Amino acid sequence: MTQLHDLRLQLLVQQESERIADSQPTELDLSVVQARCLCWLALLAEAHDDQASDAERRGDTEQAMGWFADSMRLRDVIQTVTSIEIPLPGLADADDQQDGGADGEGGFSSEPPLAA
Repeated sequence: MTQLHDLRLQLLVQQESERIADSQPTELDLSVVQARCLCWLALLAEAHDDQASDAERRGDTEQAMGWFADSMRLRDVIQTVTSIEIPLPGLADADDQQDGGADGEGGFSSEPPLAA
């Protein structure tokens, strides 16, 4: 059963990466990738919570604890992905035009990038 879940997850990841590649053929927008990852991670965490609840109702405490632990790990990953700071492409281009292309610091702004 675990192999089936692994294969389904691999298929989902492959399909989503193909969708991202098809929707952005020239330049990959990392903020879009981050947002899509967060959506999938939230769905997976919710599904794991549901599985934990079902196992608990059946009285299978060990299985419920396993699903719950996986759910918590997914929530940790969600926090990690959320904390990754990705500069927005349009914002970076606007800053370059305002500053004349470079700001005396090798093209890097002193402003911190926006967090998603």
